[in-house]
Amino acid sequence: MLRRTILALALLLGAGAATAQEAASSDKDATAVFAGGCFWCMVHPFEALDGVVKVTSGYTGGDVADPTYEQVSAGGTGHAEAVEVVYDPAKVGYDRLLDVYWRNVDPFAKDRQFCDVGHQYRSAIFPTDEAQRKAAEASKEAVAKRFGQTVETTIEPFKAFYPAEDYHQDYYKKNPIRYKFYRWNCGRDQRPGVAQDHERDVPKPPVRIPSTPSERSMRPSLSIPM
Repeated sequence: MLRRTILALALLLGAGAATAQEAASSDKDATAVFAGGCFWCMVHPFEALDGVVKVTSGYTGGDVADPTYEQVSAGGTGHAEAVEVVYDPAKVGYDRLLDVYWRNVDPFAKDRQFCDVGHQYRSAIFPTDEAQRKAAEASKEAVAKRFGQTVETTIEPFKAFYPAEDYHQDYYKKNPIRYKFYRWNCGRDQRPGVAQDHERDVPKPPVRIPSTPSERSMRPSLSIPM
């Protein structure tokens, strides 16, 4: 996988030593959990929202306690790469988080997101209470109706969220060039409206990528100076 090679380069240069900034959450804050494939690519869309306190990359949806990146990326744990979004409901609502979520996933892809393939890269919503569950179901139905397609994004019971290793946290800030390189080559930015259309009421349909470059085919490109 392309991301494994990028991770190796980042760790060699000491990126793994960086620690994510901790943000204190108050009693008024709420939590939302979303899986949208590579968690690197799901952090910034939520962090850019006014009212979001903190976004943490991690793992959820499986039965293995405190899984490692190696375990989850290999499959078999049941976990998905996900983000935990701590937000102030007085400033940003859960419906707004859902809007941003749909614009940053391919809801019609099953057990994959863009170049990342496997159940661990599924798109899924993990409501933390009954109100979130109802809102998630309504938004999923609206997406299906809007595009006339089966939405493969699942709505799953929330069990526990396990933060990923420090070197995964805020990856787009710590390693901006590698992040952009990975994001582009994975196909996320080839979708119209993903980055530019956050003010629309409905998501745009994804652009299907005819083929996905393998890690082996992409490896020569990773030797370029960063």
